[in-house]
Formats: sequence, structure tokens, C-alpha cells
Amino acid sequence: MSADQAKEISATGVTVDVGDATTRYLLYGLLPSWFVPGVADWVMHRRTRIEETAGTKESLIHSLMMAEVGIPIALTLRYEVNPLLLSVQLGGAAVHEATALWDVRTAVESDREVKPVEQHIHSFLESLPFGALASLMCLHADQVKSLLHGGRGDPDAWRLVPRRRPLSRGYLAGIAAAIGTCVLLPYGEELLRCVRTGRRHRKNEKNARSDAARWSADRSGKGR
Repeated sequence: MSADQAKEISATGVTVDVGDATTRYLLYGLLPSWFVPGVADWVMHRRTRIEETAGTKESLIHSLMMAEVGIPIALTLRYEVNPLLLSVQLGGAAVHEATALWDVRTAVESDREVKPVEQHIHSFLESLPFGALASLMCLHADQVKSLLHGGRGDPDAWRLVPRRRPLSRGYLAGIAAAIGTCVLLPYGEELLRCVRTGRRHRKNEKNARSDAARWSADRSGKGR
């Protein structure tokens, strides 16, 4: 599409820097909105009593998925987009999708009810990484081309390069606070709850086996 054609598509009298608008959308729209379905998913896990069904295993899978998405995001906020960072992002998105399938299978096999609302929440959590990655690749089409050519001719292609224009400390602090409030706190609580419930169940089972053994021993003693 030529520059003239792009101007014809845009609204009359409005001048828009597409790159700048897309960057603002990623930083102030898509990334902050990601926390909403994350918290909603935690609420659904709590309502369906994950600690009594899939327990610690599924909660650990949730932590794994957050790491698969969180590490590429953290790197993108601090470093320039290049073939190395794009590779990390693409790999993270692919592994996250595979882990999401494992997560749902684990929940279903444990008899935890995955309600339609939770399935719909999952659709957001799965699609947002691809939406973010697609937007980022459009912004850095030159780096995508470099990746397809193996980074040839670019000495910085396969190393982490700090951002030439770092994001403000206020923005980074806000994102860090949101991660702590909407991710680490609720999902840490979920994991702790699952671990405690699992320990209690194992203790109860051990006590039950011990009681059964004593009852059997008493019956054997009385039968002599």
C-alpha cells in the first residue's frame, strides 16, 4: 500500500503516526488489559475449588504459563526488538499455547469443572500474546526480515541490546505494581492454598491408614 493510499483510508483532516499509535496501544492498551482476564481466571479457579481437585499440579502449570509470557514481556520492555528477542517471543508464544492445552487437560482429568465462562476467559489469555506479537512484528518489519535471513549482516542480531529510548521509570513501576497485584499476589495465594490443602489431605490419609492398621492389629489380638 502506498503512502497516498494510506492517506485516502485515514479520516479526513486527521494525521496519524501509525507506528506511534501502535506503540501506545501496546503499552497503554493491550498490556494493561492483559491483567483483567488473568484475575478473572484466578476467580474461576477459586470458585471451582482448584485446591480440592487438580490442586498443586494445575497451579504450578499456571505459574509456568505466566513465566512463558512474562519473560518475553520483561525483555521487550528493557531491550530493543531484534532477531534474538523475536525468537524468544515466538518461542514463548508457542510454548505457552502448548502449556495451555496441558492446563485444560489437567483440569478436566481432575474433575474440576471448567465452565463456559472460564473457557471464554482462556480465549482472551491465549489470543492476547499473538495479538501483541503480531503488532510488534508490524512495528519492526525490518527485524522480522533480518530474522528470516538469520540476522546476517547485523552484529547486534543475536544479543540483547538495551533500548535506545528507555521507557520511563514511572511506567515500568506501574507495570511492576500491576504484576504484583494482579499476578503474583492472587496466583501465589492459589499455589499456597493448593499446597496447604494437599498437605492436609496427605496427613488425613496417613492418619486413616494408621487408624486402620491399629484397628486390624486390635482385631488380630482379640482373635487369638
